[in-house]
Amino acid sequence: MEKTKKQTMDRAEARKAKGRRSAKPLNLEELINSNDLLIAAEGKRGTVAVGEHIASQEKKKAPAKKPAAKKPAAPKKKPAAKKAEPAKKSEAPKTPAKRGRKPLGKLKVIPLGGLDEIGKNMTVFEYENDIIIIDCGLAFPSTDMLGVDLVIPDITYLRKNMEKIRGIFLTHGHEDHIGSLPYVLKEFNVPVYGNKLTLGLVRRKLAEHRMEKTAMLIETAPGSIIERGCFKVEFIKVNHSIPDAAGFAIRTPVGTVLHTGDFKIDTTPIHGRPIDLARIGELGKEGVLLLMADSTNAGRPGMASSEKKVGKALLSIFEGAQDKRIIVASFASNVHRVQQIIDASVKFGRKVAASGRSMEGVIAVAHELGYLKIPKGTLIPLEQVSKYPPHKITLITTGSQGEPMSALYRMAFSDHRTITVNQNDLIIISASPIPGNELLVSRVINELEKLGATVVDNKMADVHVSGHACQEELKLILGLVKPKFFMPVHGEYHHLFSHAKLAIETGMAEDHVFLGANGNVLELSKDAAKITGSVPSGQVMVDGIGVGDVGNIVLRDRRILSQEGIILVVAAINKQTKAVVSGPDIVSRGFIYVRENEDLMGEAQEVVAAALKKSLARGNLEWAALKSDMKDALAHFIMSKTKRAPMIIPIIMDV
Repeated sequence: MEKTKKQTMDRAEARKAKGRRSAKPLNLEELINSNDLLIAAEGKRGTVAVGEHIASQEKKKAPAKKPAAKKPAAPKKKPAAKKAEPAKKSEAPKTPAKRGRKPLGKLKVIPLGGLDEIGKNMTVFEYENDIIIIDCGLAFPSTDMLGVDLVIPDITYLRKNMEKIRGIFLTHGHEDHIGSLPYVLKEFNVPVYGNKLTLGLVRRKLAEHRMEKTAMLIETAPGSIIERGCFKVEFIKVNHSIPDAAGFAIRTPVGTVLHTGDFKIDTTPIHGRPIDLARIGELGKEGVLLLMADSTNAGRPGMASSEKKVGKALLSIFEGAQDKRIIVASFASNVHRVQQIIDASVKFGRKVAASGRSMEGVIAVAHELGYLKIPKGTLIPLEQVSKYPPHKITLITTGSQGEPMSALYRMAFSDHRTITVNQNDLIIISASPIPGNELLVSRVINELEKLGATVVDNKMADVHVSGHACQEELKLILGLVKPKFFMPVHGEYHHLFSHAKLAIETGMAEDHVFLGANGNVLELSKDAAKITGSVPSGQVMVDGIGVGDVGNIVLRDRRILSQEGIILVVAAINKQTKAVVSGPDIVSRGFIYVRENEDLMGEAQEVVAAALKKSLARGNLEWAALKSDMKDALAHFIMSKTKRAPMIIPIIMDV
């Protein structure tokens, strides 16, 4: 009996010792090195994130000590030892958990931009009390948005739920994915996660708004896993026309969502490694609830060409133009393209200068962060171009989309402060027109050729390749991932529709493919998905420093002013005598040339004077009624005489 008693006590002590050994002390240095709770600006917020992680780990560890504390202090009596076994089994809090287990909620996926349009990419992921945001982009105004500088997403829904927002995750540094960040962060300053170059471009943008010191920018890398609320976001390496592009595997309580971001499959990228297809395949084997994939080139067969193809074409063009100055227009953020232009210039002994504020800024950031390799002495200020022979100069400029006021546009219309285009210039437009910009690009090319320049575009040589996946690449991703549900993103409706057709062709059930629209709410559980409603979405126009103060009515007035002109009618009346004291006088702008139409303007004055006297004779002294009578009479007269409908503004003064 004594021997059995001793063995029982030894086993109890061994169990206690084992419990003590498992309580390994937490090490801050080790956590920072082994986790991707990466370092924020100046290292402060990264430390806070690690501190929160440690606190959560300590909470998790705390219950592990309870079983040891509940063991009998003196296991001398056999009955006490026997009671310890059932007590230990009942310790596991599984019975109450089963009784009160909360059913899983629904994951909401809400695009606020980027569907049925090019640009303005922004998607909200919401689960109960947690929200994360993927991308925060802008779009450039269409031709009918007169005077508008930028278009950003409507974030009314986020304003109503700002206490739920846990962070913003950026796929890459293009304007259509980061451009609206300054406007969004002014309303709710939440952590922003992105890779190195992406955040470098974000810092530059925030500095323009004097926000770089207050923003919480947290640098990540491919393979990083960030936990915010109930979401775990894994950064996946993808290829695009800018370095450091990422896709996301978003783990949620109901399943994993794979968001590709803008991507292509480039097996020979200019910078970094190829897309991590192995990891994407692993995620497919683990099971993906929803795939959201780039649709920009869903209508193009085949595969996108490697960026290195452009480098070979540029070398050939540079070799054949050694007696000319070369001007290359490209997207400012296409760092890969800029690197190849610099490489070709160095090979043929040319100095390189940048023109255009965005081009200068991106080159500075990319060079500082090590994404551009520029030999010392190659890059010169634009003002020093005249000091070198023209055939020893390469200019890299903005304006590949024919944007008014861009550097290339100003060169084409002889309005550039430094560069004058002539017959000794070879101009390479290293981009393809974005849908809707074709006429602008054509106009710029026409003007450049009128000045004697030789223009080369992507129709004449391989000076541009797309940064977006084509059909075969999209099919490959669908085959690797094998998602339960699919939602095409990033593109106009025909892009999304083409991508949806591809998914169905690869074997997906039609009712598992969702063609969404901005504001639609896609709700997902582990086994089901459906669009359940919508939230406010749309366009918010930025004009100067005004955000949202230009709407449809203002745009309508601007269109009328631009198309029909304006007529001001000024009259002075005495309310007491009901007499017209002065006028009516008529002033017009943008309607007709008054000096050549004095008879018409004289008749118009008589018509307004008659209408005003008639209204006063009826005893009508309300300003609104008097103005309405004047406006109606003049509008009817102008339409009958000219078939035009200018804006008419009556002004009445009481004297």
